[in-house]
Amino acid sequence: MAGTNHPMSRWNIYLSAGSALFLTIAILRHPEAAFSASLEGLKIWFDIVLPALLPFFAMSEILMGLGVVHFIGVLLEPLMRPLFRIPGVGAFAVAMGLASGYPIGAKITAQLRRQGLCNSTEGERLVSFANTADPLFMVGAVAIGMFGIQEIGWTITAAHYLSVVVVGFLMRFLPEKSQPAVGPASLSSKGGNILSRAFKTLEEARMRDGRAFGQLFGDAIRETLASMLFIGGCIMVFSVLGRILDVSGATKAIQQCLALVLRPLGVSDAVIPPLLRGIIEITIGCEAISQANASLLVRTAVAGFIIGWSGLSVHTQVATMIRGTDIRLGPYIAARMLHGILAAVMTVLVWRPVAALATSGLPMPFTVGIGEASFLSRAATSLKTAAGCTALLVTLGLILNIVRSIRIIYIRIRP
Repeated sequence: MAGTNHPMSRWNIYLSAGSALFLTIAILRHPEAAFSASLEGLKIWFDIVLPALLPFFAMSEILMGLGVVHFIGVLLEPLMRPLFRIPGVGAFAVAMGLASGYPIGAKITAQLRRQGLCNSTEGERLVSFANTADPLFMVGAVAIGMFGIQEIGWTITAAHYLSVVVVGFLMRFLPEKSQPAVGPASLSSKGGNILSRAFKTLEEARMRDGRAFGQLFGDAIRETLASMLFIGGCIMVFSVLGRILDVSGATKAIQQCLALVLRPLGVSDAVIPPLLRGIIEITIGCEAISQANASLLVRTAVAGFIIGWSGLSVHTQVATMIRGTDIRLGPYIAARMLHGILAAVMTVLVWRPVAALATSGLPMPFTVGIGEASFLSRAATSLKTAAGCTALLVTLGLILNIVRSIRIIYIRIRP
């Protein structure tokens, strides 16, 4: 799917060049700070991001090539289309995004668009809905590793997922600007039951791909590693950017400007520096807010906003993932801002109910500390989760098919 080239304005060119020049000079003036920040970003990528995302990236490539995603799309079309106005294959992107985190949802959405399985508007709805944080990060890294309080992991996760469902539903009202896509969704109107159409779609998709499994596997690994290296580079660059802004004094000036806007809204000055860091990079922002001088509820709500917003680093990754398609980045950024605000509000609303549930003795999932699991164990957990999500989607589609086939017969007896 060819993308549209948008000419850059003169001011955009000057701003980009000036920003790059400023960053280069700042790095040359503060090489030690830049080096340590780069190492921190590399550690975050290798310890957390790489083992969590690599199995999901590889499996998504393989399952698309084998036609399994097309099969799932036909089964779940009756569920996803009425609720969110996205094709059934979007359920695969949503499930993988919810389970694995940023930016796998954007990558799968771009793949679906390139294969013509969704149109541009559906892709914009889907990337806004499917690109979320994963529970292992919110519970294991943020709640346990940063806050040191296991119970708030329930609150952060519940608020994050409830608010993203609201965002996904609101995005259904995004006006259409293109024709419906030709793919599994169009097959739902053809003759035969939905299960037979799903198997037919799987067969056709596999024949269109045509690659032997060995070649498909090799291509998936090669593309996955390229994507993972790019994500690691983004994390390191934005880690350096945040540190350079700190040591150069730019952060303090920006914080003062933010304070003028946020103080009338009742926002404490103590949360403004972490909020600014979170606007740039999600992990650094969550770490900073966990140590801020504010109440636990306020710190948790701000962490919910940062995780929902996801940071400029993730936005850059998403922009690269959807490059070459006609999916616009603007609706995605607006949805992330809306997600962050809703997540902060939802955190306050569910604070007491979820806290009561967390102290009721129920087992707490994803309670692995940020430094307690090895690389291989994290990768194994990620692989199991990816396989479980795929199996769950297939099962859900089959159950939906069975429910839709049930006919209720009414017998009326005349008096």
